[in-house]
Amino acid sequence: MTFRDTLLALSVPIIWGLGFTFSKVAVTEFPPILLMALRFSVTAALLVWFVPVPRHLFRQIFWIALVSATLQYGLTFYGLKMLDASTAALVVQLEVPFLALLGAIFLKETVGARRVIGIIIAFVGVAIISGEPRLAGNHLGILLVASGAFTWAAGQIMIRKLGTVGGFMLIAWVAMFATPQLFIASLVIEGNPVAHILAASWKVWAVVLYLGIVMTALGYGIWYNLIGRLPVNRVGPFLLLLPVVAIVGSVTLLDETLTLWLVGGGVAVIAGVGLIVLQNTQE
Repeated sequence: MTFRDTLLALSVPIIWGLGFTFSKVAVTEFPPILLMALRFSVTAALLVWFVPVPRHLFRQIFWIALVSATLQYGLTFYGLKMLDASTAALVVQLEVPFLALLGAIFLKETVGARRVIGIIIAFVGVAIISGEPRLAGNHLGILLVASGAFTWAAGQIMIRKLGTVGGFMLIAWVAMFATPQLFIASLVIEGNPVAHILAASWKVWAVVLYLGIVMTALGYGIWYNLIGRLPVNRVGPFLLLLPVVAIVGSVTLLDETLTLWLVGGGVAVIAGVGLIVLQNTQE
């Protein structure tokens, strides 16, 4: 990898990790589903003009958007609303073991001993985090984030079954379909979106722009560019920095406190995910 590619690879977990931290600021005062609706509307408005129209894939993309965007982000960000960002950032890493399990079930992918050990360690790490005394009586947040991680993994299986599809095209049209889905879900669950939008602070709008432009359009753009030019085993491990960035951002920007439970569980989660990712890159 060139120095430039290394910097680009490092930028992805930084962009995505900080997005998680910034989102915590917004969901404390703004409905999570509506926040995601605005996020994807920004992404769609930015990208849809520059990609082909996949009319033959509309039905599949509709369901992918429902699962991997509407349901996934609804669950994950309602969980984030109930938890510290650092805790949620670690629990959401269950996306990787869930994907490995679903890949074995639905795509007949080989699991392997190392990956099984990684899956077990990651789940043990989340169990340790769940034992944090501060979370007593508030395990719903962990359940929601974990459910969001499972839903994300299910969405990735659906995407893999599409075959070869342009990354930007998929992002743009998933955003196009997810936007009305999320607005409808927000109306049903969170009430009149107009009132919330009119009352939103500048912080909420700053987060919306960051999520829609920087985290989604730019972040995924860099990522798809890298994996399109470089071996996955060179760029994949950089994503292990994502929860680290989110935790550092949460501690420094949100004044969250790390505990032995969180550190111990977090080390286990990252180690487990690391075993799965490194196994993937060696195949």
